[in-house]
Parts: sequence; structure tokens; C-alpha cells
Amino acid sequence: MLWVPCVRKTRSGATFAAWTAEVFQFAPLVSQAWPAQSTPLDPLNDVDDLPPSPSPPPAPRKRRASPTFEEVCATGKPLKSCHCRRAAKRVKKVHEEGHRPRASVIDQHVRQAEPLAVPSLDAEALPAAHGAYAAKIENKLEKRGSKTCRSLAELIGLGFQIIHWDGISPRPLVDSMGRAFASLAGQPRDDGWRAAVSCAYQFIKAQGDAADFPTPMRHHRRGLFAAMGVGLMYGKGLRIPMWLDNKEFTPLAERLLAHPDIVRMAHFTSFAFSLWAPRLYKYYVDHNAALASLLPKARRPFPKSVFASAAFNFGPSICTFKHHDVCNLPFGWCAIQALGSFDATTGGHLVLWDAKLVVEFPSGAVILLPSATIAHSNVPVADSEERISFTQFTAGGLFRWTDNGGRTEEQLAQEDPDEYARLIVKKDTRWQEGLSYFSTIDELLHE
Repeated sequence: MLWVPCVRKTRSGATFAAWTAEVFQFAPLVSQAWPAQSTPLDPLNDVDDLPPSPSPPPAPRKRRASPTFEEVCATGKPLKSCHCRRAAKRVKKVHEEGHRPRASVIDQHVRQAEPLAVPSLDAEALPAAHGAYAAKIENKLEKRGSKTCRSLAELIGLGFQIIHWDGISPRPLVDSMGRAFASLAGQPRDDGWRAAVSCAYQFIKAQGDAADFPTPMRHHRRGLFAAMGVGLMYGKGLRIPMWLDNKEFTPLAERLLAHPDIVRMAHFTSFAFSLWAPRLYKYYVDHNAALASLLPKARRPFPKSVFASAAFNFGPSICTFKHHDVCNLPFGWCAIQALGSFDATTGGHLVLWDAKLVVEFPSGAVILLPSATIAHSNVPVADSEERISFTQFTAGGLFRWTDNGGRTEEQLAQEDPDEYARLIVKKDTRWQEGLSYFSTIDELLHE
């Protein structure tokens, strides 16, 4: 025997091999084993004389799913897999700091985009309420005829311009002052995304078909279809933000929020937000951080999305009436995503009333707009087609509660009159400040 293992030690000092020539001799054993293994087997011998059959290979180990950062925080100690820990840390970082698009992504998707000019619209004239935490409620004249689904032919007759869009190539909408007030954000081009969107649609449709929604959830100011909101809300009668109670539909809401393809759609939408309105996106990120410090147990529907709330609009073929989402942040953006099986050139268009535009809205595409101040609706699809939608947004009241240091305005006036007076004065210029968070087209395309 010319070689035997020698003693080695690891960095910790542990012995790697203890078989040495002085302690253990391999040569005699090999010389005895060689003749035995070289003897041919007699097929007539007893089965016991046959060599043992090789043992089956061990079953492959199932890959452990990456934990969420909430699980990492709950354990208080590192998990077993370093890869899982790193994945959880990445999720937590995006949750707390937001997306940070690479320069190459901006060059490829933003710099090459074709803007859509809307010279008839000035974002400053949009109907924001004083203080810019909510939009103005529509008056009777604005509401007249709004509870109607208008066809494409009717809108063309009213002077609307049709925007042909493939649902993929992004196009920012620019007002008369050069501000990108909305964005046709598009969608990824890969087959995996299309498969995810299809699976998400089938899942939402199946869950909606199996649910028995009451009449108030199927007949509302936005249309005649079942809709369910989820997430963090704050409004009149509440002293602190609360997670929306869906009552008997809470399990349904949790199933929707946990579906991986829906999560992927929500995260992409938030990433698109960071591309087209980086200052406004950072405004959301900063307020989320302040809200987390004031209300540590607060959660958002999706960990890598900046939006505090979401809504699922169930089919089979939804058509929204003309409306404003007046409780959303007036200068904030709402993300709308169309899903389903329909011909986007003949129906399902997004109607932007203030811009006099009718935009083709293919399945899987994302559009970002200030839904509180721009009236919008949908063109119905054909009777044989199906269309649903998924939206994300943040209520303006959450920003007001955070700016007040986690207090209502009444509490702030009683506990800190000086700060209350300062914020009351600031309300006069808050709308202009909000508009400054919009990126200009020069910033998006050239800087």
C-alpha cells in the first residue's frame, strides 16, 4: 500500500482523519478482499451467496421555502439556511427602503419611452381638497350620467381620443406643464410573467365564483360587480389606522394575498411606481417608515409594495362607472391592473375623463394614475369575454395621521397647539408641494 490517509486538522483544530499507517493497515485487508471479489459467482449457488443488492438512492431533500422577514424577526435568531436568511433580508430591505432601480433598467425602460402629451390638462387644476389629504367630492353636475357604462362609440362621439397601446411598452402621460402625472407602465415581456398573470386571473376568478357576496359588495358607486378591499385603512371615526375587517370573507382575503402570482404582480407594480415617479415613490417610502415607527404592528398587503391597501374587483366582466377615488391621496398614484380574456382593441379601455383619452388596456398591463383627482371608468367588454381588475392604493388619511405624529387633528390641537398651527398653515401649500413630487419629462428622459 503506497498511500494511506494522514492526520489533518481543520481551522477549528478538529482532527480531519485519524487513520495512520501506525494505527491502521489497509494493505492486508485489500490483499484478502481481492481474491474473494475476483472469484466468479455460481448461478446455482444459494441466493445468500450473491452480493447484496445496492440500496436505493436516498430521496431528494425538499428545498425549504424562503421565510419572510417577519419569520426572521419572530425567531430572534438566525435560521438554519443562510440562503433563506439572505432572501428574507432582501425582502425586509425592500419593505423598509423601497425599490432602487439600477441605472441600466432606467436606461432601457424609461429613457426609451415615448411620452404621451396631454396639453389640455394642467395637473394643478385637478380637484384636490384643501390640505391635499383627500380630493373634492363630486357635485351633482359631475355625477350626472356617471352611473352608466359608455361604449367606445359613445366616447368617440363625445370627442375622446383613442390611444392604441400594446400593454407592454411604457408611455408616461405628460400635462401642459411637462409633468408626468400618470404612466402607462406596461408589463414584463417574458413568458413567465404571462403565465403568472394567467394563473392569478384563474385563481381570483375561481375564488370570486365560489364566494357568496352580499348585495352591498356587488352594487356600489364604482359599478355593478363584486369588489373587496384589503389592507390598512384610516378614516372618520377611527383614532388609529386599522386593518380592514372583511368579516366572513377574511379567509378569502388572506388566500388572495398569499397567492405567489398575485404577490408578483403587486411587487412589479410597486417597482414600476419607483421608475416613473421616484420622488413621489420616496414620499410613500418615508411615510411608511414613519407609520411603522408610530404603529409597529401595522402591516401592508404585500411586503415589497409601498401601497397600504389593495382591492380585488371580481368578474366575470367588470365595467366601472365614471368616478373619483376621493379618499386616496390626491397627488398620489393608484395602480390598476387588468386581467382576463378579452380583446383590448374592442373593449376594456380605461377612460380618463379629464384628459379626454380612451386607452386600450390589455390583460396583465399596469397603469398608474392619481385616481382621487382624475375621473376614470371602463369601456365594457363583449358578452362572451371576461375581465377583472386588481388595484393598489393608499388612503390620504394615513398620510395625515402620520404627519400629525400618530394623532387625529383634534388630539394634535389639544396636545401640541404650536405644531397644529404650523400644519394648518402648511395645508395652504401642500397641494403645490405634492405636485412637485411628479417627475418632469425632461427628468425622466434626459437626466
